[in-house]
Amino acid sequence: MSLPPRSPSPALLLRLLRARDRMDAASEEAWPVQRLAALCGLTEAYFARAFKAAFGLPPHRYLLSRRIERACALLRDTEMNVTEIALQTGWESLGTFGRTFRDITGSHPAAVREQLRRETPVQALAGMPLCHLMAAHRPDLLSAVSEKRRQAAAATNEASDTDSDKELT
Repeated sequence: MSLPPRSPSPALLLRLLRARDRMDAASEEAWPVQRLAALCGLTEAYFARAFKAAFGLPPHRYLLSRRIERACALLRDTEMNVTEIALQTGWESLGTFGRTFRDITGSHPAAVREQLRRETPVQALAGMPLCHLMAAHRPDLLSAVSEKRRQAAAATNEASDTDSDKELT
């Protein structure tokens, strides 16, 4: 098959929306590309390219954003502990959840809980449509988590190189 067009056809977009809706409805489940592609009746590579062309994110990053978005809502609205939230949002490891959450949001789950509760008391959100609320708290995943880690490490290395240069002069 050839590369998907820039603007997916209505039939292809309908298939992709079906896969995205399934991920939205059950983001805590495992959604490997093979499963999503089979759901759409496409090859894995074609599905991955078409999904990114249609929605601006690869399927895995889209799923991560939904899981983190759901975790933020649970942190804000419930008294569940972080381990329960990690398991309920589809993470198998608390360590992986914490590291990914910090990489995406910039803070640890407990700090985000405090920040969200200070900024948005639950009473103020009572009349707001859920779709708007979720969109406002959707994490930005335009770059891969591993890419963000490399950029942070490079910035740290540059800072230490600058400090050692100052010591030499």
